[in-house]
Amino acid sequence: IHVKHTSATTMTSLSSSSTATDPPCPIAPLHNLPIPPPSHFAHLYKPNSSGQTVILGIEGSANKCGVGVLCYNPTTQTYQTLSNPRKTYVSPAGCGFLPKETSWHHQAHVVALIRAALSEAFPNETHPHKTHLSAIAFTLGPGMGGPLRSCAMAARTLSLLWKVPLIAVNHCIAHIEMGRVATSASDPVVLYVSGGNTQVIAYSDVRYRIFGETIDIAVGNCLDRFARVVGLSNDPSPGYNIELEARKHCQERPLKFVELPYVVKGMDVSFSGLLTFIEDLTKKKEFVKNGDEKQGEEQFTTADLCYSLQETIFAMLVEITERTMAHCGQNSVLIVGGVGCNKRLQHMMADMVADRGGTLCAMDHRYCIDNGAMIAQAGMFGLQFGSESMLVKMEETQCTQRFRTDQVEVVWRPKTRGKHA
Repeated sequence: IHVKHTSATTMTSLSSSSTATDPPCPIAPLHNLPIPPPSHFAHLYKPNSSGQTVILGIEGSANKCGVGVLCYNPTTQTYQTLSNPRKTYVSPAGCGFLPKETSWHHQAHVVALIRAALSEAFPNETHPHKTHLSAIAFTLGPGMGGPLRSCAMAARTLSLLWKVPLIAVNHCIAHIEMGRVATSASDPVVLYVSGGNTQVIAYSDVRYRIFGETIDIAVGNCLDRFARVVGLSNDPSPGYNIELEARKHCQERPLKFVELPYVVKGMDVSFSGLLTFIEDLTKKKEFVKNGDEKQGEEQFTTADLCYSLQETIFAMLVEITERTMAHCGQNSVLIVGGVGCNKRLQHMMADMVADRGGTLCAMDHRYCIDNGAMIAQAGMFGLQFGSESMLVKMEETQCTQRFRTDQVEVVWRPKTRGKHA
């Protein structure tokens, strides 16, 4: 099996260190439509004096506020992330992040993040927006209303101040396109797993079609809520701390697998009943939080439950992804979204894909977790191909909490039907 990974580590705070270390990504492996010359859309945007198109992307749909600067170089036909700083709102242990507090967090940090992103992308220039920026992209939805509006307000303000167009981006599409570019994945089956979304997706006829999804809560929400039940920290994220607990499973000290409900309904999955079941287990006398306190064979610990939860829900996701691969005749899988950087999920998916002689395209947490560069990347495609639905007027920039992946016309990809159509 050939597993494609991006490398390096995430920058979750403002610092002098680089937040963008990857080399330029070529566009040829994507098999997109040819990029129209900027003169075709001269009424919409113009490149900078070097002929490059530069976009600033602002993301703030949940508890991450990120700003990324992305550049397209027509000479080398590559996309490159020039900067990608972000800040995360971390709520107290046992609590989720509420819209009001998360909005305040984004409002407090978005200006500093914009300055940091521009300073890193153009370190020797005082006013880079005057000579480099072609447009500003922002998350239109889906997401939490307050945080979305906070970042959209920043994007509108900069658009008016700097006199550059606005590009409204679907958050789900941004995850997919960032993943395609970062891993050079042409036409993969996409597993999109995050705190708010769980979908299995494949492209056909100018849209990303949803083949399966959660019928209740998202996989990331399930993990986060269980982490709160057992008192795991939200720093850096509850899902990551569940992963750390589950990693205690090894040959020398194997964890106990506790059987949990396995709920796959056709191509869809369900997590709410599973979550209720495992929450009830923590109220039983056999549950002990600390493994050192474990005395009897019937007892189970926090680590046991974290391990069991991961194994069960990831097996469900692998099953519906494999079924989609078979239905679509595809041999590659791209995992995107915050839960997508979970190493155990990647390993389980890699095993399945290897059995089918395929390729797994996976990323680390810089690009799986919400970030500004992914908004800029999707915005770049929308701008270069003149997407009417993405290039919006100021009065059309109202954010929406419900904005499905298959609502967006993917005008930068060929209009051919997939094998499953």
